[in-house]
Amino acid sequence: MRNIFLFIRIYFTFVFFLFLMGLSLYLLFRYNSYHHAVYSKTASEITGNINKRYNSIEYYFQLKRTNDSLVKANAALYNRLKTDYEIPDTVNKIAIDTMNFDSTHKQRKYLYMEAKVVSNSVNQLNNYIELHRGKLQGVEPDMGVIDINNAVVGTVVDMSNNYAVVMSLLHEQSNLSARLKKGGETGIVSYDGKMPGILYLKDISKSAKINAADTVITSGFSDKFPGGLLVGYVKDIINDKSSSTFTLRVTPAADFERLQFAYVINNIQKEEPEKLMEKVKNTK
Repeated sequence: MRNIFLFIRIYFTFVFFLFLMGLSLYLLFRYNSYHHAVYSKTASEITGNINKRYNSIEYYFQLKRTNDSLVKANAALYNRLKTDYEIPDTVNKIAIDTMNFDSTHKQRKYLYMEAKVVSNSVNQLNNYIELHRGKLQGVEPDMGVIDINNAVVGTVVDMSNNYAVVMSLLHEQSNLSARLKKGGETGIVSYDGKMPGILYLKDISKSAKINAADTVITSGFSDKFPGGLLVGYVKDIINDKSSSTFTLRVTPAADFERLQFAYVINNIQKEEPEKLMEKVKNTK
């Protein structure tokens, strides 16, 4: 207490000066319209800058939550695409089709499920991606996987209850049916690991008109992926004179080094054609 009184006695004049100056400024800005307007403008600018910096800091710490929300929103949009639904062609059929057209689920072909990437390799001969989504969340073997930009990244090869392992396109055993977007020529996309990050599109006819940067997309012949998904872009052409076909070097459309989220594709109509094909094979 003694120190407080001592402090006031020493700095009384200065403290009293600050009080009077504050009172004077208050009266000046309160009862003078011009000075009040200047004060309000300056205070608004200062407050706005402070709020802007605070919002920037808050936004930075909310990025993870924002990314999660965007991925879920994208999954919902994927699941509304018309290309993910198929119905039987009934144009030339006389009998009444018994499919329940009121049931969207029975017409849907592809279902997209978002997943977080927990590990990924890109520079090995055989690269794998691990997702935090497994059997309990609807993942099964042979499901296709794409990134958030609609580009193919691989195929599910194994899973536990809550995790799944994806064989990346950057794997020597990976084979994907694909085609050139412009000309429509089809081939097989593979990876040999000799040039990291480079895919090969094989069996393209030499009569095809091919240009650098042509887009390579899924053919739609696979039951894992819908047709038209991005695979990559033509880098250059390998012209083997002893072969009747071209081999194209392709740059992947997916950015494997920055892969953080992915979508697992469930082909709901996969079982019916498989059973039909199995029936045909068994009758021979």
